[in-house]
Amino acid sequence: MRKFDISEKIVTPIINTVSGFSKVQKILIVVGIFVLAGGGFAYFSYYPKYKEITRLAQEQMKLDKDLARSKKKAAEYESYKKKMVLAERNFRQALQALPEKKEIPSLLTNISRSGQDVGLEFLLFQPQAEVQKEFYAEIPVSIQVDGSYHNVAMFFDKVAGLSRIVNIHDIKMTAQKNPGALRTACTAVTYRFVEAPPPKKKGGKKKKK
Repeated sequence: MRKFDISEKIVTPIINTVSGFSKVQKILIVVGIFVLAGGGFAYFSYYPKYKEITRLAQEQMKLDKDLARSKKKAAEYESYKKKMVLAERNFRQALQALPEKKEIPSLLTNISRSGQDVGLEFLLFQPQAEVQKEFYAEIPVSIQVDGSYHNVAMFFDKVAGLSRIVNIHDIKMTAQKNPGALRTACTAVTYRFVEAPPPKKKGGKKKKK
């Protein structure tokens, strides 16, 4: 009963005061109460959730960017992988076209025979010293032949059709006394694959004292 009396003493004057206000003032009081209640609700309930939603949205954007970056790298990796496979295939094909050292004599014989088969007269067929490159060696051969332009062209065509790579460089043609006769000097260059030497073992057997 005492608690009720205290509440009544506090509330009754407020009610009496409010009852004396005009209609506009009462509306403003009600609106103010709703504003305060809504503000309190927003501050204590909605605002923390808004901050959490904002944080999660920013984190989602970061994850989306990371995912897009990862997908791009994965696509680039697949592209590089395909290019590497293609490069290795082309490299193997190129190696198949490079004669081994033991095949060089027979290859040179085939070059010479190709010229003889089309009616050329060989005046010079002289292999030169190998020229070492990064992973292959060039084997130049100085050639000098007599024959018609047509025969020389057929010779070059047959050399180009050999199973091994042979390139013709430094072609020089000189007319001879006989009509249509030419003296042709050139350099035929073939190649062979050079395997890298095995790595030297570090250190060695220690000498016994």
